[in-house]
Amino acid sequence: MKIPWSWVRDFVDPQDSLLDVARRLTLGGLEVKEIRFVGLPLPSEPSGLHGSTADRRETSINGLGWDPEKIVVGEIREVMPHPNADRLVLCRLYDGQDEHTVLTGAPNLFELKERGPLEPPLKVAFAKEGARLYDGHESGWKEMTLTRAKIRGVESYSMVCSEKELGISEDHEGIIVLDADAPAGQPLVDYMGDAVLDIEITPNIARDANILGVAREVAALTGTELKEPSFDVDWDGPDIAGRASLEIRDPELNPRFVLGLIEGIEIKSSPYWVQRRLRLAGMRPINNIVDATNYAMLEIGEPLHAFDYDVLVQRAGGEAPHILTRRAEAGEELTTLDGVDRKLDDFTVLVADTAGSLSIAGVMGGLESEVSETTTRVLLEGAAWNFINIRRTLASQKMSSEAAYRFSRGVHPAMAERGVRSGLGLMKRLAGGKIAQGLVDDYPLPPEPVQVEIGSEDVRRWIGIDLSVEEIAEILARLEFSLEVLDGNRLRVTSPDHRLDIGQGTIGRADLMEEIARIYGYDRIPETLLSDPLPPQLRNRPYELEESLRDLLVDLGLQEVVTYRMTTPEREALSRSPGSPADGRAYVELANPISNELTVMRHELLPSVLGVLQANRNVRDRIRIFELGPVFIPVDGDPLPDEPNRLAIAMTGPRTTGGWAESSEPSRMDFFDIKGVVAAVFEGMHLEGIEYRPAEGSSFHPGKSAEILLDGERVGMLGEVHPLVAANYDLAEWPVVAADLDVEAFLKRIPERFILQPIPAYPPVLEDLALVVDGDVPAVTVERTIRAAGGDLVAGVRLFDLYEGEQIPPGKKSLAYSVVYQAADRTLTDDEVGEVRNKIIRAVEEELGGELRG
Repeated sequence: MKIPWSWVRDFVDPQDSLLDVARRLTLGGLEVKEIRFVGLPLPSEPSGLHGSTADRRETSINGLGWDPEKIVVGEIREVMPHPNADRLVLCRLYDGQDEHTVLTGAPNLFELKERGPLEPPLKVAFAKEGARLYDGHESGWKEMTLTRAKIRGVESYSMVCSEKELGISEDHEGIIVLDADAPAGQPLVDYMGDAVLDIEITPNIARDANILGVAREVAALTGTELKEPSFDVDWDGPDIAGRASLEIRDPELNPRFVLGLIEGIEIKSSPYWVQRRLRLAGMRPINNIVDATNYAMLEIGEPLHAFDYDVLVQRAGGEAPHILTRRAEAGEELTTLDGVDRKLDDFTVLVADTAGSLSIAGVMGGLESEVSETTTRVLLEGAAWNFINIRRTLASQKMSSEAAYRFSRGVHPAMAERGVRSGLGLMKRLAGGKIAQGLVDDYPLPPEPVQVEIGSEDVRRWIGIDLSVEEIAEILARLEFSLEVLDGNRLRVTSPDHRLDIGQGTIGRADLMEEIARIYGYDRIPETLLSDPLPPQLRNRPYELEESLRDLLVDLGLQEVVTYRMTTPEREALSRSPGSPADGRAYVELANPISNELTVMRHELLPSVLGVLQANRNVRDRIRIFELGPVFIPVDGDPLPDEPNRLAIAMTGPRTTGGWAESSEPSRMDFFDIKGVVAAVFEGMHLEGIEYRPAEGSSFHPGKSAEILLDGERVGMLGEVHPLVAANYDLAEWPVVAADLDVEAFLKRIPERFILQPIPAYPPVLEDLALVVDGDVPAVTVERTIRAAGGDLVAGVRLFDLYEGEQIPPGKKSLAYSVVYQAADRTLTDDEVGEVRNKIIRAVEEELGGELRG
């Protein structure tokens, strides 16, 4: 925010230099990014305003000083035609000592060239030969020196200046016309020299997005007295009672609304001192009434809106207008001041009357009721709005305004009345008229006063400095906190009514510690080592297991991704194949979504990882990713949802990365690739009792998917993604294989300890067994039978072949296993191996009805 220094000094007058004040502001949390000197001489001090602190960011210093001998207040006494040019005029100008003939092409002087002597004369900024100015005809800020020249036969050695040439603003459409009380001959720098501080207003100090807020900080940081503004009003008109009424339909969204009325005004340009301050603050002057609302907003931080009262009366059929605040109705539209026709959402709050909407509350007024050149009566609004709702409206409408900038960060309802009082007083000063006595003030939801207790011990523990209760009270009193001394070394602190950033309880105590630290001075706080004992290091087994799971997956060649936890039901539906049942569970809906694509909390992880595959498919063919994170399932009767952790794995592309030994046609990933990854994870986590059983899922290819059971409990699904689902994500070129696992269901079964087996010292015996069994017998059942029959002497079993066809009876299949026989304490003999083999064959015959293939 741009802060004119002369404006700040209306409220506080520190003896420190401007650079020192800027340094203190920066250390106090209001970072001064730039100081632009407008007329005032640039300081000779170095530009590093942050001293020897760790913060070495530099504040930019720029600008152009006005030479007090060469740039002064001038007085144009007559404007005359140029003898040789239609687009130039000659001015008879008095500089306080001498008269000069000044040549200029300023368009705002053309209409005066036939009037003769001007009465009263025009006060202007006059630059003499040798003055350094900015070139008004060049873009940017290019300096020049004013030199003598002959233009169309007339000698020119001086000029009257525009704002661009003096560095006030980019305006070069005409010369500056100063206020009538400007003393001719006074150095311009003494009359209106200024400096503009560009301050970074962070969300936690939004209360300082105004001149008074910055002045309050300067006073607190420098120990200077703050000159409080007066909100007294000259009530010289008839009573406002019965001339306007109010209705607030939702106090949660609009806790306060205030109206004031001024009559008999004259719409015209504001005095130059108002225009100059507005321009220095980055705002464009409009007319005296609009400028008054903007000036009051910039000065004290309360945005105001001026309605043409006669338009409101006309809309009310000649009756007193009834102003109400409400949510927009279905299909309602409003043309705002920027000329845009806006379709309004049902959550948007409006200021309206009985004829319809007037403005988007806290954001922008409507075009129909704006102040115009014919306005003579103004109904002035000041209000407080729910800042969350304002932010939601801004995001939906894709708009912004100076008012919304402040309301979206929070403005205390107490400021509404002060803003209206300030605005009415300024309007009377700038536009004349009479102010109706009293205000229409509806205040249905005043915030509770915030009180926090703190003491010397809190400051010592939290900040590391020793301050007495008196010193703490003195610091907080500078910031206008109310204080009550309690027994011992404690204070009860009440937050001032212009602040919304102080919390209750422990949070409020932390907020006050920040206030104490920054006013005391961060640079004065000594660096100390942590003196408190470290907290005990307690195990967090769920976290440790999740990290181990991540490590395993990365070791298996997968990359972790982290996606948004917000989504839409439509995006999640893309992961379900046609004909599969819809997800009938309710979603956790966001009250204030940041995007139309992020409106609910997700139910599943698989759609998220498939979306990552889609986003990266044009970058590379082979992608192997996983995500481990929560999903959000509403629970009936509970305000908080259940948040179980899930694991989603997705892979696509060629099976290997390729190389010189690869064939021309790369192999594609299939069911067994994803099964191998999942099996390796379970093995790495030392889980036993895992079983894979054919099953169908809404995201998976029938016949190429399986459910995963752990001790008979389902813990997930894996397989090839259904081709139509893959097509939803533009992933039809390569098969996509995936797994969706309930992490909590298997992590809780991971053993605390597991037995490590020593590497055998004796050689194994390797043998292949081909067994014929019924076609519906799972291979895992045969493997279990082999292990159970072989006992401790069977060290390993691996299926390496499945055959159905000739030489195998119909309805049967041949499963070939590689069996490893091994003992830990001896070399097995042929007889011992033969005995174990016979046990295995008998068990297959008796338990499974199978036989050894001949």
